[in-house]
Amino acid sequence: MNAVLAAPEPRLADGAPPVLDVRDVNQYYGGSHILRGVSLQARLGKVTVLLGRNGVGKTTLLKSLMGLVPIRSGSIRFDGQDIHAQTPFARARSGIGFVPQGREIFARLTVEENLRMGLAYKSASTPIDPELYELFPVLKQMLQRRGGDLSGGQQQQLAIARALAARPKLLILDEPTEGIQPSIIKDIGRVIRMLADRGTMAILLVEQYYDFAEELADDYLVMQRGQFIARGAGADMQANGVRELVAI
Repeated sequence: MNAVLAAPEPRLADGAPPVLDVRDVNQYYGGSHILRGVSLQARLGKVTVLLGRNGVGKTTLLKSLMGLVPIRSGSIRFDGQDIHAQTPFARARSGIGFVPQGREIFARLTVEENLRMGLAYKSASTPIDPELYELFPVLKQMLQRRGGDLSGGQQQQLAIARALAARPKLLILDEPTEGIQPSIIKDIGRVIRMLADRGTMAILLVEQYYDFAEELADDYLVMQRGQFIARGAGADMQANGVRELVAI
């Protein structure tokens, strides 16, 4: 199958430089080798989709990108700068937005207060971008409602809006469709595509819902046992049998 590469290397398309450039990253938990020589790139205006079953290292990779777990070797460059030694706060401040699996909103804070948390490193007078309410109209209706009182789908929209509040150059989403009703999945997909199409943001999307991933992917990666076994253009996912690769 031409999608499977013995030693896949990152590729550039359209001549665009990557905003995220990860090279040969290795990460360990104790004596367990979790990430094995992982390399990937994400470019402005593109959605890079990472697929794989539970436990293959996807979330560990995202935590490594955010500085939440250390890497043993390799390099992580964002916007031309080496960030592998930076704190999570510094990475967020440099322009990386992260929406973790499970959303992790502040249940006792209001919707408005949650959104302001996305602006925590800016001046207290910095206004919330009104476009966030255009992207997710339900949030404007619920500004004074506590985050814990929202439905799962509403909480996910809040988590994405919070990550977008600081206008990141790279948006990382960890399984945003998990436990979400189909109508909101469509809304989230529409927002992701619109943000990418503007050309000012790179999006790295980890997803298990294959149809959602295929619809959005400009580029795809498939991970097994801490390494990439396939990569290619999103338009080629069906022809390359990616659904079957993720299922095995």
